[in-house]
Order: sequence, then C-alpha cells, then structure tokens
Amino acid sequence: MPERTPATAAPGLPVIPTPDDGVRRSAERVWDEAARPRGPEPEAGRTYTEDEATQGRHLVDVHDHLRSEVAELHDLVDQVAAGSVPPGVARSHIATMTLRQNAWTLGTYCQSYCRVVTTHHTIEDQSMFPRLRAQDPRLGPVVDRLEEEHHAIHDVLERVDRALVASVAAPGPAGVAEVRAAVDLLSDVLLSHLAYEERELVEPLARLGFA
Repeated sequence: MPERTPATAAPGLPVIPTPDDGVRRSAERVWDEAARPRGPEPEAGRTYTEDEATQGRHLVDVHDHLRSEVAELHDLVDQVAAGSVPPGVARSHIATMTLRQNAWTLGTYCQSYCRVVTTHHTIEDQSMFPRLRAQDPRLGPVVDRLEEEHHAIHDVLERVDRALVASVAAPGPAGVAEVRAAVDLLSDVLLSHLAYEERELVEPLARLGFA
C-alpha cells in the first residue's frame, strides 16, 4: 500500500504540504516508500513569522510547477498516441522542461525560481541540503534519502528519453506503449517524491531558511 502523506501543516505554520493521494499508474516500484525516514517533530508551541512561512511555501510553489509539467507529459503521450505529435517533437519539448533541466538537487531546481520570486534570496547550487544537514543534523537521514531518490528519478527520466528515441526509430503502437509506461513510472516516482520532500522539509525550511 503506498505511503499516504497527511495534508496537515506543522502547528503554527500556515503552509500545508501537498498530500500523496496514493494513486499509482505503474505496477513497477523504484523504491520502498515505507522505508523513508522521518525528520524531527516540530517544536511544541513554535510560531513562525510571515517571512519564515514564505520560506516553507517556496518549496510547495516550485513543486507545483513540476506537478504541472507531469500533467503536460501525460498530455504529450496522449498526443503522440493519437498521432497529432511526432515522438521527436515530444522529446524536444520534454528537453525544455524544468524537470529535465536539472541534476535533481533541490538547490539546483529551486535556484532560478527563487531568484525570480524573491530576488533577496540567492540559492547556491547544491547548497540547500548541506545547509539543512549542518543546521539540524537530525535531518541527515531524510536528506540522504532525498538525494538517493533524486538519482533514481534521474534514471527514470533517462528511461523516458530512451523510450522516445526508440519510438522515433520505430514508430508504432508498441513504441508509444513503452513511452507511456515510462512516463507513468516517472509520474509515480516524482509525485511521491515531491509529497515526501514537502512533508519533511517545509517546516525545516521555514525554521532554517533556504540559504
């Protein structure tokens, strides 16, 4: 049974992590969701300033953009299956997406977004996880797990690309089915990962900041 993320905010923090609805499109499992470590419980009675709440909200905002790209991916596959978009065009479009233009480190894909939304925050590439680990060592197991999942997601992205390349070389229903299977798996792992990351990091980011 997939792990469900409760849609609750930390006490005193008006930012609600996006829940994992448990829906999975693929029968394949890349990782054991039940084995994910949990971070420290929020401090009882802790309150958060508006600026601190904004720090936690940034993560959800960035993730919402990535979720919208997942919906685009499914739409692209439907168009390829219908013959209205060639696989090569779909591949080119995917290459421009945010989820394809990063090395799956939180600091990297937050960097451009946060500079646009809040110019007073400068996110150094790959700096967020080391900062969180240094500021609160109790987050170490969560950060380790998130980094592992970033690498796994990268591998699934590569699988999507290989399926698209194969579909270009040999057009037909079988190729489209492979592309759909790869995108379904990517959707599963990405949405699950984003929900887990929000559950564990929204409060620490509010408490410790992005940088």
